Amino acid sequence: MSEAFPRHVLCVLGSGLALSEMERIASGFGGFVLDREYSEAEPDSRMPEAFEASMAAASFDEADWAAVESHDTVGYLLSMPMMRELAFDTSRRLLAVTAALLRSGATAVKNESSGITHGRDRWLALAGQAADIREESLADRAAIATPEGLADITDEGLADVTDEGLAGALVAAWVKRPIYDGQVLYSCGMHLLGAPEVEIEVGAEPPTKDELPELVAHLDTLAIYLLTDPRAAEIEDGAGFRMTEDAPRRLLRTGTCDRYDEDDLFFNPYGYVRLTHAR
Repeated sequence: MSEAFPRHVLCVLGSGLALSEMERIASGFGGFVLDREYSEAEPDSRMPEAFEASMAAASFDEADWAAVESHDTVGYLLSMPMMRELAFDTSRRLLAVTAALLRSGATAVKNESSGITHGRDRWLALAGQAADIREESLADRAAIATPEGLADITDEGLADVTDEGLAGALVAAWVKRPIYDGQVLYSCGMHLLGAPEVEIEVGAEPPTKDELPELVAHLDTLAIYLLTDPRAAEIEDGAGFRMTEDAPRRLLRTGTCDRYDEDDLFFNPYGYVRLTHAR
């Protein structure tokens, strides 16, 4: 496995939002800093094209596009390089940062480390969903914790709260999918959650618009499995896998990331897991 450590690079556009304020807000969540080399208190004419390439069409409305066009500040926030066991919780906290920024004058946000953006309403909805699930999970743990076990739901123990709902929210927020390469649909961004990319074999013909939702659902099911099921850590190449008990059996193929160089923000040091047809 590669020794590269993934990190978030968050591009934040603002209108009347000072870079120092971006930094102040982000610092309140711990572990995020402003990249002073590339952040600028002036507009960048490349932003509309950059956001368009980041799947903006999926959730942008006219107000979101207008916000990109009218920005006067571009800030880049960095996470620390993330060890695998800390990536999930770091990504959860950065989603909360994103919501806080959007409520404080940021007008558009995209993730440079996975190439994904969302409209303002979508970002806030995902952040709210993640926060609600997190709160419920912690409340459930607190209700059953013994005095000796209270430490498990504080400080470092907070990073252990991982359920399917929270995993789904973070996948939706940070993982770009589906991307088609002529043979498979694949994701980009699972490295930010400490997991391999997910792929599904579809063949040389691009999937139709009607076929895509089911295929993306397969990708998401596999992604959530990798993030929440302890058995995922022991996946062997060629293992069988079913989406549901009565679903067709597929095979899991594993491999190293060869789409990007190790110094690319998209590079996944944990490789990929691909769903293929059982033959």
